[in-house]
This record gives sequence, C-alpha cells and structure tokens, in this order.
Amino acid sequence: MSTYTQILYQIVYSTKYREKTLEAENRKELYKYIWGILNNNKCYLYQIGGIEDHIHIITHLHPSVALADLVKDIKLASSDYIKNKKLFPNFNGWQDGYAAFTYSIDTKENLINYVKNQEEHHKTKTFVEELKELLIEYKLEFDEKYLL
Repeated sequence: MSTYTQILYQIVYSTKYREKTLEAENRKELYKYIWGILNNNKCYLYQIGGIEDHIHIITHLHPSVALADLVKDIKLASSDYIKNKKLFPNFNGWQDGYAAFTYSIDTKENLINYVKNQEEHHKTKTFVEELKELLIEYKLEFDEKYLL
C-alpha cells in the first residue's frame, strides 16, 4: 500500500516587528529560494506571495514533513540567504511564530488568487487585520499582544 495525502496549507508569517523591509524588486528571488526549500522537502508549491512585511505560502505538505520543522527550515535558511545576498538591506529577521491553515483542495484556485493579489488586498487592510480575520475565521484563540 502506498501513502496518499492531500494536505493543502496556507503558511503566513511576517518580518520581525512587522518591519516593511521586503522591497518588491527582490521578492521574486526570495520566493524562488523558498520554492527550492519546499522542493527539497518534497512539498509542492502552489503559490507564494506577500508584501513588504509578510509572506504567504500555499503548499502541499509531503507526509514525511512536519509543519513546524518545515517553517523553521524556511525561516532559518531564507534569513541567511537574504543576509548573504544582501537582498533586503534593512531585513532584521522573521517573527518568532507563524500561522498555518489547512484547506480543502476545492478552494485551491481561490487561495492562489488571494495570494497573487496581496498588493491589491493590502491597500485597504494591514497584515495584523488580515491575520486577525484568519484567526477568527478558523476559531483560533489568540492574544492580541502577540500580533503587534
């Protein structure tokens, strides 16, 4: 018997202190690097995107990969990459935590479009407002002091 899974995740995390350090001109290089990390972990990337202070990753998690380990690997490796390549001169690291939500495969296209349109979406909503909405939608308890 083989192993069959369909584990679609949206992973969201921000820069340290929500600093707006991820300038648009180098984000694609960062996203390509993160795609490589996911690929090396046998995870399929559907979409990655974000704005100056956070990113969203839509991925299928391989059954051998633990979410917390994957996020830790992405954050550590991408932080080193950013600093070594001097991609974002004012980048001071990623926030300590992250948010992750699972989705039905039926919602994949809507989710991909949502992440593609982050620039437009954030013309009217901050990252903290967006994150609070997601946490409330998924009925997750949270302390607002950790969102600021």
